[in-house]
Amino acid sequence: MAETIDLSRPKLARTHRMQWEEAQNCYVLLYPEGMVTLNNSAQEILSRCDGEKTVSDIVAELQAAFPGNSLEDDVFEFVRLASQQGWIELDP
Repeated sequence: MAETIDLSRPKLARTHRMQWEEAQNCYVLLYPEGMVTLNNSAQEILSRCDGEKTVSDIVAELQAAFPGNSLEDDVFEFVRLASQQGWIELDP
């Protein structure tokens, strides 16, 4: 499955919006049914889900931004979870 995900170009679902929430001092993902509070890792990944970059591109950007950490498995797992939750769409 990693072969399929790494070449996909994730983007936020049309019904979702990420924004800074001052009251919670963090980024949140808003959608019609509610809100998800994002930790820093989730925010870093979702902020790069623009429909242009592949998951492999996102991994490379994060590796450059946070050197010394092996992030590939974590990013792939988050992308799978976010897709299953309907937060993102995986365009080929």
